[in-house]
Amino acid sequence: MAGDAAPTTRHAPATLHDVAREAGVSLATASRSLNGSTRKVNEEFRQRVLAAAAKLNYSPNLSAQAVARGTTTTVALLVADIADPYFSQIAAGVVSEADRERLIVTMAATERDTERELELVRTLRGQRPRVMILAASRRVGDPNNDALEAELRAYESNGGRVAFVSTTDLDFRTVQLDNRAGAEALARELTGLGYRRFAAITGVEGIRTADERLAGFRAGLEATGGTLERIVRPDFTRDGGYAGMEELLGQGLDGVELVFAANDVMAVGAMSALRDAGLTPGTDVAVAGFDDVPTVRDVTPPLTTVRIPLEEVGRRAIRLALGDATAEDETPVHTEVVLRESTPRRG
Repeated sequence: MAGDAAPTTRHAPATLHDVAREAGVSLATASRSLNGSTRKVNEEFRQRVLAAAAKLNYSPNLSAQAVARGTTTTVALLVADIADPYFSQIAAGVVSEADRERLIVTMAATERDTERELELVRTLRGQRPRVMILAASRRVGDPNNDALEAELRAYESNGGRVAFVSTTDLDFRTVQLDNRAGAEALARELTGLGYRRFAAITGVEGIRTADERLAGFRAGLEATGGTLERIVRPDFTRDGGYAGMEELLGQGLDGVELVFAANDVMAVGAMSALRDAGLTPGTDVAVAGFDDVPTVRDVTPPLTTVRIPLEEVGRRAIRLALGDATAEDETPVHTEVVLRESTPRRG
């Protein structure tokens, strides 16, 4: 019968004192061995502590550590969209550099909503991460900027470190991406291939990354005899790229030879829309993007784009936040035009 079942024996979780006793070392040595202290621990003692912790199934009390230290061993990374390969590449770099520093990365998505971003920062402050990296695209004159700055200043006043990726109005450490120069170089290369009439698919006005890329592309065309005849502004996503190309097709391309999408996922969406309309990307209409995320090397045709070393961007963000940056880390990240089959030479 159920009432006759033997009661389940419950054991209190092992404590750091238990581990130290089992390993035959001091409490301080056990703590340094398990908690990533920068103070050197004798290797024999460290191995004894690790073996004792495994035997006792010990896990550190991270909340207690945060209270004692005023911080944790975590990095909080905020991105716009976890599924977007642009942000996943940056995250890979953050994770790689954090691992070298024996830090653990947690990630949250803002869904491109600055109110959501502000809520996440407020929540994360309570969890006391050592580093907070904000990688979502910034918006010009965003009404949440003042509140966000206040939250981040309060976080840093308690020992946290902040780093941004890409341009921001806020005065924090920032990994600068040379969006404008990269787009200008792309426009010059494309006119050199014989293209003269262009359209652009970009994000809504005020997204800094999109605005910088459009401005650079326009400047490159103006310097080399190209004309930007049409601009559409859907969402800054793959589906936005599809919708943007549908809009251009609905208006009639009227001799437009090449469509520049302000990021690669938009370009992929635009190419899908062309195929669904019975057109062949790279043959009927050329397409170019920006970022060089891995997937665009495998689409058909492979996409012309501007390469940003996105994993290096993530690594730089960690180094800037921790104060380990080199002089090179503080300069804009270099971009490189990559020409592929989506923009064949004309004539």
